[in-house]
Amino acid sequence: MKKFILASLTAAMFALPVLAQQAPASAGLTDGEVKKVDKENKKITLKHAEIKNIDMPPMTMVFTVKDATILDKVQAGDKVRFKAENVGGTLIVTEINPAK
Repeated sequence: MKKFILASLTAAMFALPVLAQQAPASAGLTDGEVKKVDKENKKITLKHAEIKNIDMPPMTMVFTVKDATILDKVQAGDKVRFKAENVGGTLIVTEINPAK
């Protein structure tokens, strides 16, 4: 019985990283609404739900964007799904897509 449990735990330990890699592309994205787009300064104002990966509660705030071209996909009033990261103390939107 102990060998069975040990074998099961070992198999699970090796399977978890594989399963994590198969998570959908939308994993880690947060719901939001675009309030303002500032292409010149590479900034976007978003009213957003909780951003779990950076432990941020829901609010409206201005973010810098990693690449200004992502701002071409959105305009004020759009519902979006986005990913934000804390890079050296600066909150940066690294991905944004219209919500479906």
